[in-house]
Amino acid sequence: MSYQNNNTHRIVLTGGPGGGKTTAADLIRREIGEGIIVVPEAATMLFMGGFPRHSDKNISKATQKAIFHVQRSIEDIQHCLFPGRVLLCDRGTIDGAVYWPDPNSCFFQEMGTRLEQEFERYDAVIFFESAAVGNKSIEGGNPIRIEDNQKAIELDRRLKEIWSQHPHFIHIPHEESFFAKLTRAVHAFQEVLKALNGQRQ
Repeated sequence: MSYQNNNTHRIVLTGGPGGGKTTAADLIRREIGEGIIVVPEAATMLFMGGFPRHSDKNISKATQKAIFHVQRSIEDIQHCLFPGRVLLCDRGTIDGAVYWPDPNSCFFQEMGTRLEQEFERYDAVIFFESAAVGNKSIEGGNPIRIEDNQKAIELDRRLKEIWSQHPHFIHIPHEESFFAKLTRAVHAFQEVLKALNGQRQ
């Protein structure tokens, strides 16, 4: 299914583990209203459903392939089901490049796409810096999260490096107050939405 962004904006929430993006997605949906559709994180869906995880390189590649295609498909399904709504994506297709055991370029080649092509799927990116960057524990009862703080910081850096190339990239830094961080995120989302709606006029 090819992506045609004629009626629906797609905005990605991404960042290192423990950044608060999933909580922020739910808050934005509640605050902004029914015009927002949250697209769930494909990796969480798969792992919660019993999809195997293993450090073996070939298994890791097979896992990231599955996540990529599920993420793409669920975004496109939501796009068809809810025309005119804003799709708020909990992670995007590009995230898999950071979890790929080989260089990023190999990930896109294996998926039959290009970084620029995947960027075109999304109108804006809101990046949530991991709490691990501020030496805060990211253990929070998420049974899917397996990273320690050091790994979370590394993933955060690599994700920021690749996503910051998007022309509409917004960085939400770690703050001592998680409430302040969420407030900043909601405001950033509202400003992005204003800008995108202004482009239509």
